[in-house]
Parts: sequence; structure tokens; C-alpha cells
Amino acid sequence: MLSDIEIAQGTKLLPINEIAEKVGLCEDDLEFYGKYKAKINNAAYEKAQSNEDGKLILVTAINPTPAGEGKTTTTAGLGQAMAKIGKNAIIALREPSLGPVFGVKGGAAGGGYAQVLPMEDINLHFTGDMHAITSANNLCCALLDNHIQQGNALGIDQRRILIKRCLDMNDRALRNTVIGLGGKINGVPREDGFIITVASEVMAILCLSNDLADLKERLGNILIAYSFGGEPIFAKDIKAEGAMAALLKDAINPNLVQTIEGTPAIMHGGPFANIAHGCNSVRATKLALKLADYCITEAGFGSDLGAEKFLDIKCRKAGLKPACVVIVATVRALKYNGGVAKADLSAENTEALNKGIINLKAHIENMRKFKLPVVVAINRFHTDTEAELAIIDSYCKELKVEYALSEVFIKGGDGGIELAQKVCDVIDASTAQYEPIYSLELPIEEKIEAIAKTIYGADSITLTNAAVKSLKEIKKLGGDGLPVCIAKTQYSLSDDPALLGRPQNFTVTIRDLRLSNGAGFVVAYAGDIMTMPGLPKVPAAEKIDVDNSSVIHGLF
Repeated sequence: MLSDIEIAQGTKLLPINEIAEKVGLCEDDLEFYGKYKAKINNAAYEKAQSNEDGKLILVTAINPTPAGEGKTTTTAGLGQAMAKIGKNAIIALREPSLGPVFGVKGGAAGGGYAQVLPMEDINLHFTGDMHAITSANNLCCALLDNHIQQGNALGIDQRRILIKRCLDMNDRALRNTVIGLGGKINGVPREDGFIITVASEVMAILCLSNDLADLKERLGNILIAYSFGGEPIFAKDIKAEGAMAALLKDAINPNLVQTIEGTPAIMHGGPFANIAHGCNSVRATKLALKLADYCITEAGFGSDLGAEKFLDIKCRKAGLKPACVVIVATVRALKYNGGVAKADLSAENTEALNKGIINLKAHIENMRKFKLPVVVAINRFHTDTEAELAIIDSYCKELKVEYALSEVFIKGGDGGIELAQKVCDVIDASTAQYEPIYSLELPIEEKIEAIAKTIYGADSITLTNAAVKSLKEIKKLGGDGLPVCIAKTQYSLSDDPALLGRPQNFTVTIRDLRLSNGAGFVVAYAGDIMTMPGLPKVPAAEKIDVDNSSVIHGLF
């Protein structure tokens, strides 16, 4: 069987201008990055705003497992299947981070015959958006340290600097650093550290900004430090926002690529859902809605993370109204939630499936709490047995939820026709109106509690002393009216990655809070979640290589 990269490299791509024509764009609307990828310029974005909106479909999943669920594969395949049934659809995805590409996941542009291409470019440097975000973030840090070095007119307390440098790579050794060593000429010594680029507030800002002016204002509003007198210091106080915006002037424009079957795909922005808000850019989603009758987008990890933030943060801020949610699951992943070890997932085990399927039920019920219709996509593996699939069928019927078996990995769009038709039918029959699960008027701690109880199934929340102190400061700065972005493990509905299935009788512990003033939300840190991941014992990077003909191998 061919690997993902072999399938991708064997595909004849269409010139990107031909892909653009499918959604009513011409060459003047594009800024070309070679033959097969381009940015859609601002003039095209503005011109498209007079079009009617299409239907917004969100693809999410159960809690991820080592067995894999195939959310991006399903998203790409669903877009291809829409074309098969005569629908005008476009895909809106996040850009991959180099961290997972070289760490655990390898490629992150779909798989099999449901991929977004050119997958090597997308998974590596793409159009340079990640580098621009990294540079803009680190420019702000450099300006801050230079301000301190050059006399510190603002009285910045180097013990209370909030912004950290970033890098689009998993590198645990950089989590905590000391800078400014080597004498007076090298700056003022202080503790510092790095986060991964996708956790940077600059990434969140890029993904939530409406235009360049909004981007620049948000950048200026980043809370970067406190003074010795306890006064907040913002990026605009050190005059950083203009230069930061200059670095991002091209990065703010969405990227156009294609699936393996030539379905248009917009990829833009890539915040992680376990440490950020997990959705692609507002501009990408809004543009996709104007260019096609159906926009298929995804949110990171399970619905308790990416989908909740998509619905409570992104949709609320951008005025988006989803029409349907697709929840991706596999028999293998549900058996893993039922206690089966990864090595044993290929063997039939109806007992474990019956035990672990409650994880799927939790995600279905959670999405319905947003008043949205749900379709379940079972990403089918050749090891799934008829007895196991019968359990899925019975369970979905019991929950009165439509479901379809998806075989887009091996069949491309043809393997998703049933799923595409059911999604369209559910949208046509639905009268549901999306609504968030909490009011912005609630205090921050009550918003956290609403998410923890309503979505995670927790009994209660508890705040550490550090979190209580941070909460007081955030409220003092006027952050009480903002939505909440909870940073927690993706592997469990709880804040403990070991609690699989549908945990009960647990408390979510918030160890700290941070005001993302420019992005416009409050980050609540639960458990031991890291904003700079580390590499595994055997990184995916060890298998990636390039030959003398510049052909990349091992990127899966």
C-alpha cells in the first residue's frame, strides 16, 4: 500500500489559478507562491463580501487517541464527496505546525486519498505564515528588552514580563531560559522562556482579526508586562504594533490550495486547541463562506476543546452561524476508550466498544447543547467487524443521530458520498439556531465552571492561589466580559489525560489564568498542559529525509 506522501507525489496537481476559477476567483485576486499555492489578496476578500453566505459545517471529533481518528482526512474527503454529489463546496483548514510534523504526527494535511496538496509544502514552510508570526512575536520581545536596556523609561518590572519568545518547534529545553548574560552590553539579565508559535497570542490575533487595521490595533493591545508600580504595559506602549503588523501584512491573507481531487481548500492560521483556541482564521472562514455554498472547516482535537472554542469564541466574535457539526470517530478509538491497549485494537472486542462508546455519546450531547444538528462520521478501518459496526448502528439510532461510514482514506470522495448526502439532508431539515453555552456577562470563574460542568462533565472547579491572584488582576484590567479559552489535555474530557471514556466525579483545577488582551479572551490553564511541547523518544523527524532530486521521503 502506498504511503500518504507517495500518493500525494503521484497526484497530478492543477495549476492554482484553475482551482481559483472554481470559486469565482481570477489571477488578479491571487498572489502566487509557485504553481500550486497562492494567497488570496485583500481586494478579492473585499469583493467577495457582497456574496451571500454558504452553509458552515464544523468537523470535530471524539477525544484523540494513539489509534488516530482522521479528522482532517474526513474534512478533506467530505469536501471531495460534496463535489461528487454536485455541491459547490470549499474546505477551510488550519496550517500545520512544524512541532507535530517533526514530533509525533508527521504530516497534518489529511491522509490516503483525502489529502490537501502540495502536502510537503503545507507541512513544512508553506507560504511563510508561521515564520512571520514567530518574527512578529519575537520582535516585540526584542523591543521590550531593548527598552529596559536603554533606560527603562516605563519602569518595566523584569520579574513581571508576560510575553515570551516563540519558536515553531517542539523544544522542551527552551521552556525556561535566562537571557542577558555576558555583561552590561548584552542586556539586563532576567528569566525568560519560549512557547511554541501556535500558542503565541500573535497567532490568536492573526486568526481573529477582521483586517489589517484590526490586526494592528489588537497587536498594540497585547499585555506584555507590568511596571514596578503595578501598572499594565501594552505592546503599543513600546511602539511595537506598527512593525509587528508590517511583518504580518502578507500573512493575514488566506492561502489557497487544493485537495487530491481538485477541491478548493483555504488553509490559514493554526493555533493548537489544547493550548489556544484551535481554529483557522476568521478571514479564511468568512471568505470560504462567500465563495461556495458549503464551507467545511475543522477545529482541533476533540469537541471539548476545538469545537467548544470555535463555538464560544470564534463564532461569537465573528458572527458565524454553523449549520451542522460532524463528529469523527473510529471503532478502534472507541475501543481504546474502553480500555484496550493500542497493540490489541485490531482484534474484535465488542465488550470494550460498548464500554468506550460513551465517549462518543458525550461529544454528541455536547454539540447538541449549542443547539446544533449532529452527524457522526465513522472513519472505517479494514479491521472493523460487522458485529462492531452493528453496535455503532444501534447506538446512533438510540441517540437519534444520523451517521455514515466514511472510507475517504482509501476511496477519496467516492468513500464519503453517504456522509456528504446525510450532512446536506440534516442541514436542509434543521431549524436549529446556534447559541453559545455561556453568557459573556458572567464572571470569569462562572464561565470556566459552565464549560467544565456542561462540556467536560466535571462536578466543580477549583482555582489555585496563583489563579486567584491572576483573576483579580484580570478583572481589574476589565477582562471580566471576555470569553474563556481553557488550556487542558486533549486526551480526556477531564483535565487528567489518564481518565478515558466519560469521566465522572472529578474536579477541574485551574492553576493559572492569563489575559490575552489583544486576542480578546482569557486563557485558563488546567492541569499540567505545556505551552512548549517536547519531542517524543523517537521523533517523526528521524524518518524524514530528502534525496538528491529534492524529493522528500518519510513525511506521512
